[in-house]
Amino acid sequence: MEYRDLLYDVSDHVATITLNRPERLNAISGGMLASFSEALREADHDRGVRAIIITGAGKGFCSGLDLKEQGERRQGGAVNGAEISASAARFDLAGSPPVVLHTTDKPVICALNGAAAGYGMDLALGCDIRIAADTAKLAAVFTKRGVLPESGGAWLLPRLVGWEKAAEIAFLGKVLSAQECLELGLVSRVVPAAALMDEARGTAAAIARNAPLAVQATKRMMRLALEETFEASVHHVYLQLLPLFGTRDFREGVQAFIEKREPVFEGR
Repeated sequence: MEYRDLLYDVSDHVATITLNRPERLNAISGGMLASFSEALREADHDRGVRAIIITGAGKGFCSGLDLKEQGERRQGGAVNGAEISASAARFDLAGSPPVVLHTTDKPVICALNGAAAGYGMDLALGCDIRIAADTAKLAAVFTKRGVLPESGGAWLLPRLVGWEKAAEIAFLGKVLSAQECLELGLVSRVVPAAALMDEARGTAAAIARNAPLAVQATKRMMRLALEETFEASVHHVYLQLLPLFGTRDFREGVQAFIEKREPVFEGR
């Protein structure tokens, strides 16, 4: 499938989604919004994909929504690709990139190659693991543009760094260097820019060597546990464990342990 303003590639069980408007620092266009959700769904539904990498072409990761295009679309009766109607009872955001990203069961690695501002910062925070180039930045510039973190950031940031630090970052509209992001725990590691994709691919490959059904179930249970009590989570996890006992991968994992060798998982 061809996508607008992004590249999609699958190799060695890893799907790589590259935001591809380098001349605009990968500012989100209307076409990219739809393509991003579709590409995520394709990767999530592809049994051959076991991990996903998201990165940007050129010097930037994502400079946020394309404000010039958004202004034109607003004048034409649409914002972020959604038609505005006085009779509209609600907005259906189920297919929006932040929601699709949040509900994707495959592990998602953000290879943060440059600045991620506004919407771009929210997308980066929505990934499971963030690896940053030493030139990368996270820019919480929402309040400097008269808006708020509308694409998941208001939910994600306090959970990642705590309420007080999230408030400081968001209210002040701070721009965080890669090193500051590392100190705050917003990225897992910082590497030289030239080594970023090798580092991201190495992490994705290591994940892909594990039992994919178990990895996906683990992510799903971690996500749901954010809103569950401990007791409910323990019961829920147990019910997820039972079908895993019947998989080929479980038998392979046990057999490989007994035979003292590396397991070869099929995802079945």
